[in-house]
Amino acid sequence: MAKIVVVTSGKGGVGKTTTAASFAVGLALRGHKTVVIDFDVGLRNLDLIMGCERRVVFDFVNVISKEANLRQALIRDKRVENLSILAASQTRDKDALTESGVARVLEELSQEFDYIVCDSPAGIEKGALMAMYYADEALVVTNPEVSSVRDSDRVLGMLSSRTKRAEEGGEPVKEHLVVTRYAPARVGKGEMLSLDDVGDILAIPLLGVIPESETVLNASNAGLPVILEEGADAGGAYADLVARFLGEDRPLRFVEAKKGLFGRLLGRG
Repeated sequence: MAKIVVVTSGKGGVGKTTTAASFAVGLALRGHKTVVIDFDVGLRNLDLIMGCERRVVFDFVNVISKEANLRQALIRDKRVENLSILAASQTRDKDALTESGVARVLEELSQEFDYIVCDSPAGIEKGALMAMYYADEALVVTNPEVSSVRDSDRVLGMLSSRTKRAEEGGEPVKEHLVVTRYAPARVGKGEMLSLDDVGDILAIPLLGVIPESETVLNASNAGLPVILEEGADAGGAYADLVARFLGEDRPLRFVEAKKGLFGRLLGRG
């Protein structure tokens, strides 16, 4: 059976879909057969970040409504072996996501894949609730700012009360914190919350810290998950995140401000 991982956030624009794309790519690169599903019905951004928007013929809602089968709708990634994408519909609304339909699709995918990554819409509306309902684990994505962290705290409440695992009273959804757009220099100036501040508020284990970087935006615009950008700090941070998720011990990088030339010269002594 596949492990279902939801990538979620309370606030929009925090890098959730970027995280879902790079996380799925990272799992596939490590040899795990992985599918990533866009639950953001009506908007559909995952296919853009994955660079496969022109290859979408049938989508998630088509499969739920039995207008197409999974084989017709799944898009095999051309760059990464073991990776497939299931795009969202741009022309339907989130009411098309029925509990029974989502369950049927996930069950069918579980027969073929090791990991099912669910890219959730932001917030706590129906699409987000459907994305998290069947999850085994959750990546909660937040920026180091008060409003984003506060909204993520609401999502944690939903994970603990509105999922299948919560309803059955068994093992809870395993939660992981991902902090994106982290800029140590701005934290030092008091312009952002520190990792300790975020951790104190949300109180879930920190899985990864993604540095603020123009590379993320440039890669997304080019349809390239940033984890595939060799040498990029953000790409390295996502690779570390995947390794930790799989049980490896990796030190946190990119969490301290880089010294300028003068500071480096002073540090030589």
